Amino acid sequence: MVTLGVDLASQPKRTATCLIRWDRGSARVEALSLGATDADLHELFGRADKIGIDAPFGWPAPFTRAVATYSAETVWPSADVPQLRFRRTDEFVRERLGRWPLSVSSDLIAVPAMRAVRLLAEAAATGEAIDRSGGGRFVEVYPAAALHVWGFPSRGYKGAKGAGIRARLVSDLAERTEDWLTLSEKDGERCTASDDMLDALAAALVARAAAIGRCEPIPPGDYDLAKEEGWIALPQPGSLDQLA
Repeated sequence: MVTLGVDLASQPKRTATCLIRWDRGSARVEALSLGATDADLHELFGRADKIGIDAPFGWPAPFTRAVATYSAETVWPSADVPQLRFRRTDEFVRERLGRWPLSVSSDLIAVPAMRAVRLLAEAAATGEAIDRSGGGRFVEVYPAAALHVWGFPSRGYKGAKGAGIRARLVSDLAERTEDWLTLSEKDGERCTASDDMLDALAAALVARAAAIGRCEPIPPGDYDLAKEEGWIALPQPGSLDQLA
């Protein structure tokens, strides 16, 4: 199996990718890079069995319906602001981890989301079956949440100010996975230097967890919304040690 992790930004400059090849009992980082264009991403999609993308796959259903109704009828349905800001999967993450993902309808994450859904639509145009709940090759991931579940620092590791935390995180991750994951010294240094590359690595690991059934199941009552809004694949506790 080959998994691809994509830390998707609105522009190629900050878009990082990580390919991991999995064999029986072991895995190795095959390619880690920064600066992926849409063409680069589609080429990488063709090389992967499961693809984890760090960007929302949809918007809150009450939000999309409110906007459509307002556009057609100049009527704004009654809805609480949190219903318009957060998807059911965001609420699920909040319930499990005590933290809200960024709101796709009211935060800057909406711009990468537009790129994500365009990429998914382009893949669908080629005959790819797109399941926003993660049932197909593509799955929505949230690297910081995965790191939290796996027991690593998940706050404060971004940007120049987070360099120290990020260095310890990469070192701890390499140590935790050294028995089965080959992460070269150069790639470790890249992840230490770039939180985008670190998130891409985490996304590729979550893609593996999703592929082998080591993520939290979608509650049956939420499945229809997950198919519409998208669903964050949240790894189960202890799953990092079960990936290989």
